[in-house]
Amino acid sequence: MGSYIAAIDQGTTSTRCMIFDRAGQVVAVDQIEHRQIFPQAGWVEHDPSEIWSNTRQVCAGALAKADLVTSEILACGITNQRETTVVWDRKTGKPVYNAIVWQDTRTDEIVSSLAKDGGQNRFQAKTGLPLATYFSGPKIRWILDNVDGVRARAENGELLFGTMDTWVLWNCTGGTEGGLHVTDPTNASRTMLMDLETLQWDPELCEQIGVPMSMLPEIRSSSEVYGHFRERGVLGGIPISGILGDQQAATFGQACLSPGEAKNTYGTGNFVLLNTGTEPVLSENGLLTTVGYKIGENETVYCLEGSIAVTGSLVQWLRDNLGLIGSSPEIEQVAATVEDNGGAYFVPAFSGLFAPHWRADARGAIVGLTRFVNRGHVARAVLEATAFQTREVIDAMNADSGVPLKSLKVDGGMVANELLMQFQADILGVPVIRPTVAETTALGAAYASGLAVGFWESEEDIRSNWSKDKQWDPQMAPDRRAHEYHQWQKAVTKTFDWVE
Repeated sequence: MGSYIAAIDQGTTSTRCMIFDRAGQVVAVDQIEHRQIFPQAGWVEHDPSEIWSNTRQVCAGALAKADLVTSEILACGITNQRETTVVWDRKTGKPVYNAIVWQDTRTDEIVSSLAKDGGQNRFQAKTGLPLATYFSGPKIRWILDNVDGVRARAENGELLFGTMDTWVLWNCTGGTEGGLHVTDPTNASRTMLMDLETLQWDPELCEQIGVPMSMLPEIRSSSEVYGHFRERGVLGGIPISGILGDQQAATFGQACLSPGEAKNTYGTGNFVLLNTGTEPVLSENGLLTTVGYKIGENETVYCLEGSIAVTGSLVQWLRDNLGLIGSSPEIEQVAATVEDNGGAYFVPAFSGLFAPHWRADARGAIVGLTRFVNRGHVARAVLEATAFQTREVIDAMNADSGVPLKSLKVDGGMVANELLMQFQADILGVPVIRPTVAETTALGAAYASGLAVGFWESEEDIRSNWSKDKQWDPQMAPDRRAHEYHQWQKAVTKTFDWVE
């Protein structure tokens, strides 16, 4: 019997394979970045074939790094960047267009036309989501409407749709030779096509958004054996037994398994998820209601989510577009050269604002500039933008759930930045806690997979594996916290109505 669980983590900027032991510790990781394709302003694409090639390479690479053979791996889970949309030909396996990434805003006209009849919350009661360019349904519709001959082929049953979990699973399990066309409720709940209560595709939603149901994958639970890797190639014959969208995977990996427990992932964007239990809570404050996880036959667990589009990618922008820093970690040293932000606030509404504002018309702005402001102040304003946006989302969560957050578990790449973590605790006024294993996304997928094959017996094993690495307690005076947050909120209003 295998003594390890693998996880494929297909993210926005890279794909990796991680291997975990029973204690939830990382045994090996291999990672490859893929190209970010920007055909025009507001458009973001990935090449699905490049990602599939990278997936095979990282699976082989992780095995090699740990000097393991396939038989030592008991099962594999998949986690993925969520709303990113692929449409491909079921006979040839070739995508009809590049993957349209979750950040992409080209569907704004489709979304506006859908909102004419019933407003931004037209589908909220059924889907838990506001109408926004973020979700997959309108992205599928754009491909069908804008790529020659594609709608006819879709209506003919020749084409398949998937988020990246489905694309990876289909290819891993054989592709054109019997590949499985499956997703889980966490990913399906981000399409705008699934009914939150029944966890099934909704014919009325599909018709209104303009997506033929024949394209859609089967929805199975987040933790069960779907099928096996094709025999030839890496991990041949291993069961694939867990799928969770990346933010739900991080929530699961962080052991936020009881109502009222929350985590924040600091990645390309930021994603705060609060476990609300087995009843979906519809937001009145601009949050998303989403499926948290569904383990096998157990009851579905729901979450409230605050999605923030630009956090880690703002640091990359400072590095790549402006050249103000040479590497992402350098921002911490530059920001530490000053005591505060010097009165400057940076609202990174590069592709509009996500939660809790949902303003596609907003664009980025730096406000409060004077001759006093220097490179250090700008670096600090960039980091503070992440913490302020998180505060907006947590305030909305507290209002929706009626349960004030007592502490925040954090994970993802930016949690290595201690200056940011301290400021986050200061601006929230609650402790911020970093776990020993910060790569909780892949870990959550591994847990879902391992539970399905008996590698871990129950969710209690997940709790007992979780351990704290470091905690930051708030040190800022309440009146200064209130002032800083007020200034931030004023800055946000300056970005509205830019796109006419």
